Amino acid sequence: MFARRGPSALAALLLLCCYTTHAAAADLADKLRDDSELSQSTAKSFKRLMPVRFYSLLEQNPVANSTLSLRSCTIFVPTNEAFQRHKGPTHVLYHITTAAFSKDQLEKTVSSDMDGNPPLYITKSRNGDIYVNNARIIPSLSVELTNREGKRQVMHIIDEVLEPLTSLPTAKTEINNLDALQFIQKADQLTVGDNKLRTYRSQMALMKKESLYMAPGAHTFLLPVDEGFKITTRSSLVDGKVIDGHVIPNTVIFTAASQHDEPKTSAAFEDQLKVTVSFFKQKDGKMYVKSNTIVGDAKHPEGVVLSEIVKANIPVKNGVIHLIRRPLMIIDTTVTQFLQSFKFMNDNGENGALRKFLEVIMDAGGAVLDGINNLSEVTILAPSNEAWNTSSIDNIIRDRQRMSDILNMHIIKERLNVEKIRQKNANMIAQVPTVNNRTFLYFNINGEGADAKITVEGGGVNATVLQADVAQTNGYVHIIDHVLGVPHTTVLGKLETDPMMKATYEMGHFSNFNDQLNNTQRRYTFFVPRDKGWQKTELDYPSAHKKLFMRDFAYHSKYILERHLVIADHVFTMKDLAQMSLTTDNVVLPTFRDSLKMKVTEEAGHLHDEYASHEWTGYVITWNFKKINVYRPDVECTNGIIHVIDYPLLQEKDVVVSGG
Repeated sequence: MFARRGPSALAALLLLCCYTTHAAAADLADKLRDDSELSQSTAKSFKRLMPVRFYSLLEQNPVANSTLSLRSCTIFVPTNEAFQRHKGPTHVLYHITTAAFSKDQLEKTVSSDMDGNPPLYITKSRNGDIYVNNARIIPSLSVELTNREGKRQVMHIIDEVLEPLTSLPTAKTEINNLDALQFIQKADQLTVGDNKLRTYRSQMALMKKESLYMAPGAHTFLLPVDEGFKITTRSSLVDGKVIDGHVIPNTVIFTAASQHDEPKTSAAFEDQLKVTVSFFKQKDGKMYVKSNTIVGDAKHPEGVVLSEIVKANIPVKNGVIHLIRRPLMIIDTTVTQFLQSFKFMNDNGENGALRKFLEVIMDAGGAVLDGINNLSEVTILAPSNEAWNTSSIDNIIRDRQRMSDILNMHIIKERLNVEKIRQKNANMIAQVPTVNNRTFLYFNINGEGADAKITVEGGGVNATVLQADVAQTNGYVHIIDHVLGVPHTTVLGKLETDPMMKATYEMGHFSNFNDQLNNTQRRYTFFVPRDKGWQKTELDYPSAHKKLFMRDFAYHSKYILERHLVIADHVFTMKDLAQMSLTTDNVVLPTFRDSLKMKVTEEAGHLHDEYASHEWTGYVITWNFKKINVYRPDVECTNGIIHVIDYPLLQEKDVVVSGG
């Protein structure tokens, strides 16, 4: 076929080859076309991948045809699906390099055949995927062949069209293969949309940081656009160290290949100042970058700064550039101003990570925002946009008073970053009062460093912290994945996910007690001993404690748990039980086997834990002449309520078990 030299024949050859590796291309093409047993869905998937459109562009490019006929080369071929997503012109020669590279032979950079030979950047991810700039190589479709001249050629099918840096049609001179400094200086002549870099460019020149952006090698540059400097004093805070914090040296990060939430050392990383940078993606697909000032100084406070990427993956001669919404490292707004910044982020309805949270606050009357503004120190647990997309919230969002109570559950009257939570968590699960005086939040941290998972429980809802320590001048914002106080799981779901109830869940699992707790037709009131309560029984009854967690004694475990579970037509809150206890010596509650008799009182100054730093009025259960503190009352679930107690409802005779 190569002997014919015709572009149509060339396209036909490459099209056939793209479905085989060291196999008879024509035979496989015949099979795809003729095999009546091939499923329709499979045929459609191949049709989506067939890069027909790219070959039509090859036919029109004499340089590409000459290269494929006469030289060794590697060609990166986008799929039809990639073209359907792509907007703007396609630069065929940017997809070709004049040396043959199999996947294993691809180095960190290869030179393209486009004018000026701008580099293509190769990234290999942990799971084995290989990326060319921001495009992933589809591994099963790579092909090697030898042309008529005996030259080795390799083709890789990729899932995105490669986009080089190009100049605007109005530019007076053609611009090829710029480095990051030249990009900043000539940004007004380049295809970067309406984004301007004049403020940052001025500060870079003022701080004499040109050498940072013209340094040879392969780096990642984060450039804040002019929109991020609407606060007039912000530009004066962009000093040399802040500029250093916008560069990740010796590492090229394209968004598709980035390891999310993996911190990278910035150029601002030294003895007195340590700043890392990482990427993360929201569920809606928006990409963000964040700086984390781990060690700060007088001018650069510690904390996280978030910035949305407004234009990603701009390749330059010495790395890749991402244009970002606002400068990193600079902490110059209050928590209220930070939340309000999501009101008018841009003109296309994309208002950033906490747009929905702000909308709910304003719909509730704005009093919540005023309350936040009046606090000298504050921490906000801010649900992400996706956290509000549940039917359970739709049912109550128009109830202003209830929503106000729920929103206040997300507000803490102190500066509470992860390090302080960890300190509070040293001896117990950290317990923190909220602006909603009836509610406490319970934090738990598992793991260390970047692998740490932080959870918070409030009003019966467990949420995971998606982004911690977003710092403001008067406090912190932690972005969480659920709205606190709006139950979205059953009693079983809560038991299974709450870090304080692991022992009870484990015991109920092997004894088959848990099976009933997913029933949404029942209403449960479950007195759940927290893990620390079971640990106390190990001290009181060591032999019995061991047996209760053995499968051979599942009957006894199930019997004891059934005593803790009240089944009725409605749930019993702690306030209900305390009110009922005023008129009787024992409140009688129906359980699975028998009944549960107790008395509930409120005690002022009751301490929930010996390590707690606050005193408040709490509930105490008197059962079988024992006083048991209620650690967390009224944890709501979709089919009931949980009261977390400090000690199980155990009698001495319960634990006299034999192995017979």
